[in-house]
Amino acid sequence: MSLHPLGWTPERRLAILDQTVLPLEERWIALDTVEGVVEAIAALRVRGAPAIGIAAAMGLVAATRGRATGPRAPFLELVRESAAAIGAARPTAVNLSWAMRRMRERAEAAGGDAAAVLAALEAEAQAIWDEDEAACRRIAEHGQELVASCAEAKLRRARRAGGGVGAGDVVNVLTHCNTGFLATGGVGTALGVVHHAVERGRRVHVWVDETRPLLQGSRLTAWELAKAGIPHTVIADGVAASVMAAGKVDVVLVGADRVAANGDAANKSGTYALAVAARHHGVPFYVVAPTSSFDLACPSGDAIPIEQRAAVEVTKVLGRQAAPERSPAYNPAFDVTPAALIAGWVTEKGILTPPF
Repeated sequence: MSLHPLGWTPERRLAILDQTVLPLEERWIALDTVEGVVEAIAALRVRGAPAIGIAAAMGLVAATRGRATGPRAPFLELVRESAAAIGAARPTAVNLSWAMRRMRERAEAAGGDAAAVLAALEAEAQAIWDEDEAACRRIAEHGQELVASCAEAKLRRARRAGGGVGAGDVVNVLTHCNTGFLATGGVGTALGVVHHAVERGRRVHVWVDETRPLLQGSRLTAWELAKAGIPHTVIADGVAASVMAAGKVDVVLVGADRVAANGDAANKSGTYALAVAARHHGVPFYVVAPTSSFDLACPSGDAIPIEQRAAVEVTKVLGRQAAPERSPAYNPAFDVTPAALIAGWVTEKGILTPPF
C-alpha cells in the first residue's frame, strides 16, 4: 500500500496531495514557484516533518528550473534566496532547515553552469526522498520489537487470568496527529510501525486522537487506516487519559518535528499531555522519528522554536464558528515532551533508550 503525498508532474513541477481538504476530497496541486511552495508548507497542504523537508527540496528544484540557464554564479544566488524563503515557511520542524541546508551545500559543491547545478539539486532532492523512504522502512522494522513486547505481555496476562493462546492478543496503540504515508516519504514513522505490524500478521487496533484544532488525527490518520483496512477508533483528545485508565492502551506511539540533544521532543500540541497520562497509568510512551528530525545543536526543548498559528484555527472548526467571534485564542502548533517521560526513541538506527 502506498499513499505518497508528493511527486513530480510530467512537466517536473512539484505535485502535492492537498491535505487541507482530506478526507472529503483528494485534490492534487502542481507548484513551480517559491511563493507557491511556501504557501503550501505554511498552510499545511503538505505537513509532517519528513514530508515538509522532501517537499521543500523538490519545490526548490521546481521553482528554479525555469531560470537554470547561463552561468553558474547568478543561478547560485537565486538558489540561496529561494532556499532561504522556503526554509522560513515554518520554524519548528527541523527537517525543513536541514533539507534546505543540504540543497544549498549540494549547489555550492556542483561544478559547471546553471543547468549542471540544477541537475545536482534534482539528484539531491531525490536522495532526500529516497533516504526518508528507506529510513521509514527501517524504523517500522525496529518498531516491531515494541509491538511484539506488548503482544507477549498481553498474552502472559491473559494466561494468568485463565485465558488460552490467542486471548487478548490485539495490541492497542494510541497515536496523536498523523505520522504515516501522508507525513513522510515512505510508510511513515509511528504509524509506519502499525502498517508494518499488520503486514506481518499482527492484530493491531489504533486509538486515533482527533488532534485539535485541525483534526489531523480524525481527518488524516483515520483516512489512512481506513484505506489500509486497519481497525481503529477515533476519540476526542480529552478521552485519551480515560482510555488508558481503563487498560485499553498498550503503547503510545507519536512522531516528532524536532528532538533536542537531551531527548526532549516537540510534537503536535497535546502530545505532552499524553506523555503525562501515560506515565501516570504505566503505559509506555515512545517517540518515533528519523535521525533527520534530531537537532543535536539544540540543547533542550527550551531552545526549540514553537510555531504560533492563527487564532481562527481554534475558534473555527472546519470553517464553522465554534467560539464567540471576539474571544481570543492561544494556538501553539507544538508542545515539548520532556525526555524524562519518554521510554525510548525509535529511529532508523534502532531504539534509543535513556540515558539519551
